[in-house]
Parts: sequence; C-alpha cells; structure tokens
Amino acid sequence: MAPSILLVDDQRDILRLLRSALNTIGHELDIIEAPSGEEAMLEASRRHIDLLVVDYLLPGMNGIELVHKIRGRHPEVKVILVSGMSDRKARDEMINAGAVAMFDKPIPLADFLDSVERSLGLVRTIFPPETSEKSARQQSRLSDLLANFRQDIKAQAVFLLSDRGRVLVRAGELYDSSMEVSLISALMAIFSAGLKVSKFIHQDQLESFYVFNGGDQDLLFIPVNPMYALLLAGKGLADRGTVLDTVQSLLAVRDEVDKSLRNLGVTGQLSAPEAQVSTPASAPAPTTPAKLPERPETIQYVEPPTIAEMENLFKQAKKKKMKTGELDAFWGEAAAKHSNAPTNPDVISYDQARQLGLMPDDE
Repeated sequence: MAPSILLVDDQRDILRLLRSALNTIGHELDIIEAPSGEEAMLEASRRHIDLLVVDYLLPGMNGIELVHKIRGRHPEVKVILVSGMSDRKARDEMINAGAVAMFDKPIPLADFLDSVERSLGLVRTIFPPETSEKSARQQSRLSDLLANFRQDIKAQAVFLLSDRGRVLVRAGELYDSSMEVSLISALMAIFSAGLKVSKFIHQDQLESFYVFNGGDQDLLFIPVNPMYALLLAGKGLADRGTVLDTVQSLLAVRDEVDKSLRNLGVTGQLSAPEAQVSTPASAPAPTTPAKLPERPETIQYVEPPTIAEMENLFKQAKKKKMKTGELDAFWGEAAAKHSNAPTNPDVISYDQARQLGLMPDDE
C-alpha cells in the first residue's frame, strides 16, 4: 500500500508545486490536498495518514493545532511544518510539536523531498547515503571514534563528509535536520574553495578550519584531506572562551580520522594549482597582457522562475521517467547551483551576464 501524504496549505499554488515535486521522485505515493485545517481533519477521518505536510499559518485552526488533532486519530503520523515566519518563538513551537522537518517559504525542494523520503523510510534518491563496501568498512572503524568525541566535547552532532557531499559517518543530529542537504551543499562549496586556496599558497598539508558562531548552534568545519571533511555542531562550542579548545580538540580527532582513512587505503594529496599552466618552450611568450572585457555600468536582474514555471519543469521530469541515479544528479546539481547563488537579489554573476549577452565577447 502506497504511503499517504496529506498536504495542507491555503495557497493552491504551493499545493500544486509540492505535488509536482513529489511526483518526480519515483515512489508510489497517495497524495491528498486540503486548503484548511477543517478540510484536513475531514480527510484524516476518512483514511490513514502517514505524513502530514502543513503550513503553520492557516485560516481557522493553525498548523500546530491541526497536528495535535490529527495525532489523536493517527498517533504515528510524521509531520513536516512549513512557515513564512522567521520568528524564533514560532520555530521553537514547531520543534516542540515533534516535526521531523521545518521549512521556511520559499520551500527548498531538494531538502523537502529528502525529508519526505527519510520520514517515510523510503529509498533515498535525493541525497542517498554512501553504500559501497569501502564506506561500510570506514563506518565500522570511525563511528565509535566520532561518537566518543561527541560525548567528550558535549557536541550535538559530528559528521564525516565526503567531497561529494555525502554523510559517510554521523554521530548525533543537527538542531534542525530539515536543511541538511542545503547546508552540506554550501559547506562543500567552502570545502572546494578552501582546496583551491591551499593549492595557490602551496600548502603541503591542509591546515584550515571554518567557524560559524551563534544562531541555532555553532558550526566548526575542517578538512581532513582533499577527499573528506569533519563538521562539528553544538551550543557554545565557538564562544570566545571555548573556541580555541574546541578547535584543538577537533584538530586532534581530525588527525585520528585521517590516520584511520590512510589505514583503509584512502589518501588525498594536494595537486598543483589549476591556474598555473606551464608554457611550452617552443611557444612564444606573450608580449602584451590579455585584454579583459569592460564591465557594464548596470546589469539587469533576472527574475527567478515562477511557481508555474517550476511546476512545468516537474511535469517534464515526470514524463521523462528519470532513473534514480539521474534524479540524484539533478537534485545534487540544483543544490550546488543554488548554494552559490548571490545573496543580493539585485546582483547576478559575471558568467550569467555574459550568457545574457550583457558582456562583450572575449578577444
């Protein structure tokens, strides 16, 4: 019997978008829509509900009240909450309601679909875990090391990540696992940029770390080697009085992890910088520097795709009947693309401007 998902939102376009996204992941699902809490209660009285996806703000009863009422009929129902609010009190209320995931609007669809698969126990196609034999050996030797380190340092979670953004080993969970896909994608962009910097300054060993203090929890991110990195998350780990001790402890466990990986035959070495290209002896040396195209004074902002346009893309994807590997590549590429998007909505990248014909061609 197909798992049943009840989508509740008073915005019809959001319901259509979520349904279209769910139809792309290749799992057989029974999807029900309701524009209000009262209609959702009626649907829940007619059938079994496995997953409730509900907006926090609804006409009539709010999303939290609806969760409690439906749990009275279906105690095992999983809940994903959606909200257009950034209020900390509202977020804490949603966490206390026992939601498996929470998303702010606009909903990051890759994270949403991954949360659906995880909460329903489906085969994960959006963000699949490592399943190779090598990965299994690594997990068996490294999981105890990270679990003990997490307990000693009183952290909330420790992840060992591969350079492809896969969670190889985890101990604990993030404060809000809803955004795990997007967070790791953004960290991988930092990881890749850090490797390039290390190459340009000719580091023999990776000696860098990244600290994010405040917010839901502190994050410390450190490369192990060019193929793996460690993520540490928890409260108070990066306070001024503790951050140096935390970094020293993380560096120590980094060395232990690197040693274990080397024992398993997993090594990584920094190569020469990609930008340094030697000129053959027979080639004449350039006499003048290459002329760079002038930057325009203004660049027009390109509006992001509308919900209707995204819904049409999902319909096309469904018609193509993409395989699991293709879906994984699609969502991985989308997450990586949007993790590098400009934070200023009035700015586009130099490459985007060139593609739009706003820049002169290179000489």
